[in-house]
Amino acid sequence: MTEKLADLYETILAEVGEDPQREGLLDTPVRAAKAMQYLTRGYQQTLEEVTNGAVFSSETDEMVIVKDIELYSMCEHHLLPFIGKCHIAYLPAGKVLGLSKFARIVDMYARRFQIQENLTKQIADAVQQVTGARGVAVTIEAKHMCMMMRGVEKQNSIMKSSVMLGAFRESQATRQEYLTLITN
Repeated sequence: MTEKLADLYETILAEVGEDPQREGLLDTPVRAAKAMQYLTRGYQQTLEEVTNGAVFSSETDEMVIVKDIELYSMCEHHLLPFIGKCHIAYLPAGKVLGLSKFARIVDMYARRFQIQENLTKQIADAVQQVTGARGVAVTIEAKHMCMMMRGVEKQNSIMKSSVMLGAFRESQATRQEYLTLITN
């Protein structure tokens, strides 16, 4: 697959007016192909693989929050990066998930061509599926290079998206507690 992608990158270089045989570009198609495979490695992962059975019995039923999980994804419309952070909260119902698995879930879905709205929902649904929680909340704040580098070229805009499931959708108090905790 790397060879085919490299050939396509060589074509792209030529089509934008570059000489793919120029010294500085000789290895660029292969490097770009490897980078693209890395940046989209989420397509080769499954939820079962990234959580790896790290679900544990627990009597806690209070809100658990993991804040500021960094994320890097690619806009499916322009193939440009968007970069930000993700906050995840859940209300355990007899099971808790290993801490690092939240970051792995975020990475698995972020390392696919995405729009932020779908990414937010995929993460929430995955945490719900794995934990069986009474509620899940996910918020993503990101800067999109497709808005910064091209088009309207707005450097300071931040997109925020959220998904609330279960108790976070049903209870205004639970939702408010979450929103207060992620802003402090």
